[in-house]
Amino acid sequence: MDLLAQTIRVMVLTTIAFFVALFVTPLWYRFLKKKHFDKQLREESAAPVFYELHKKKVGTPTGGGVIIWSTVIGLAAIFGILNRIFDGRVWHYLNFINRAETYLPLAALLGAALLGLLDDWLGALKVGGAPGGGLKVRQKSILYLAIAFIGAWWFYFRLGWDVINVPFFGSFQIGWWYIPIFIFIIFASAFSANETDGLDGLLGGVSLFAFVALTTVAFVLHRYDLAVFGGAMVGALLAFLWNNIYPAKFFMGDTGSMSLGITIGIVAMLTNTTLLLPFFVIILVVESLSVIIQIASKKLRGGKKIFRSTPIHHHFEALGWPESQVTMRFWIVSAIFCTLGLVIFFLSLAP
Repeated sequence: MDLLAQTIRVMVLTTIAFFVALFVTPLWYRFLKKKHFDKQLREESAAPVFYELHKKKVGTPTGGGVIIWSTVIGLAAIFGILNRIFDGRVWHYLNFINRAETYLPLAALLGAALLGLLDDWLGALKVGGAPGGGLKVRQKSILYLAIAFIGAWWFYFRLGWDVINVPFFGSFQIGWWYIPIFIFIIFASAFSANETDGLDGLLGGVSLFAFVALTTVAFVLHRYDLAVFGGAMVGALLAFLWNNIYPAKFFMGDTGSMSLGITIGIVAMLTNTTLLLPFFVIILVVESLSVIIQIASKKLRGGKKIFRSTPIHHHFEALGWPESQVTMRFWIVSAIFCTLGLVIFFLSLAP
């Protein structure tokens, strides 16, 4: 297919994903309400500032991230099966399952989503080691590391990847160092996404900009099936945000945050844009740094805090910023840094 056909293909799948996700939304929402799949908050004593800011949200359904990943996985499966059965031009055009490009992000998306859904389910039942129910941070971290290790093993030993691209300087073979770098990227992406998912529409919007940037990168690198996958993610995220922006009808849950964070990391590794990822997910970076700085300050300064509450979006809430204002301003920052990251990417391609 020529360049125009591939461009239209990405746009078509983005549009299809949007309308499919929009159709799925009320069905899944009714299921969440019927099963009382509700959000639980940490105990007031554990996070008093956070509790005071968000106590009104107790009882809001969680697990809305299923809308995002089920749409993308569903479309991949349906079009892949139809392409195999009928082998027609239309189904080939719509199919975006590709062993070299989309097997890994699709597998990571589904695997992480199911683990996140388990955590959401435990939280709704108010069971588990975490305050309010669900998995402890340590348990989540082990899951993140397990997924990251499997991905690193696959990339290094099965695909033979050991190259990292440095903008303006080219690609360099780094040997076995590729494994710890890969593990760090995936773990950091998953952890940071989980930290960012704290305000209505925040992680959904930030992820939207990240996938737009990564889809653009994949398209320019002629990895068209990966670009179509990214386009489907964008369409599904847009439909999700329709009901997740303030005041949210439902929350994303770990099934969304875990799968989005890990998949963003996987796509960044597939496109060899590891060093540009901080630009594409600048908000995730800042959110995680705020948590690390707060913990370090409390340990080293006798319990003294730098921020009123962390992650940092709660700090701005505590300062009096309306929730929707925090979200929109973080979206703006994300859009600007994604644009800057793309500028660096395009300039590094110039001869």
